[in-house]
Amino acid sequence: MDQFTYEERGATDRPFPERFDGGWPAGYTVMVESHEIEAEDPSAAFIALTEGILAWELHRRAGLTMDAGAERAAPAVRVVSGFGVGPARIKAPCRVLWTRGPQLDGTGRAVPGQRGGFGYGTLPGHPVKGEEGFYAELTADNRLVFICSAYSVPATLVFRLASPVTRLTQRYVLSRYVKAARELAASA
Repeated sequence: MDQFTYEERGATDRPFPERFDGGWPAGYTVMVESHEIEAEDPSAAFIALTEGILAWELHRRAGLTMDAGAERAAPAVRVVSGFGVGPARIKAPCRVLWTRGPQLDGTGRAVPGQRGGFGYGTLPGHPVKGEEGFYAELTADNRLVFICSAYSVPATLVFRLASPVTRLTQRYVLSRYVKAARELAASA
């Protein structure tokens, strides 16, 4: 089994109502993005978004290829995402650390005040060392929010030298994740 490429694991595991404005490991570049998603039925949209995140659909709709050891994210599942075209495709191996599915009440509605999603950590061959989390949040007052968090450092000297390009690529992919999250929520 591939070993993680960093020691400080688990900081993306933040169940509701844990905040994202602190508690990150020292020495990493931290990115947290939060986007409210308008939804006629926030409960149904939360369930659809959470299920889409767990089934790798968020990543696929963002334009990444996903070679996963399972159809759904689950702890210990290995996944290799790919970004780019042909020989310029960057492969990013990871292993899922934690998952959280939607919590439903007795009528099948999502209970307000929860987060669903997963977090994974980097494996050898990934351009960075660190962790990323993907969350659907149904706030206590029934609003839907998509959150992505990451902490990372370049994995090698080559990627350290290319870090401005890497950061731009991360920002671009994040914008694609937000678009995909809106699509998934709207599919409810």
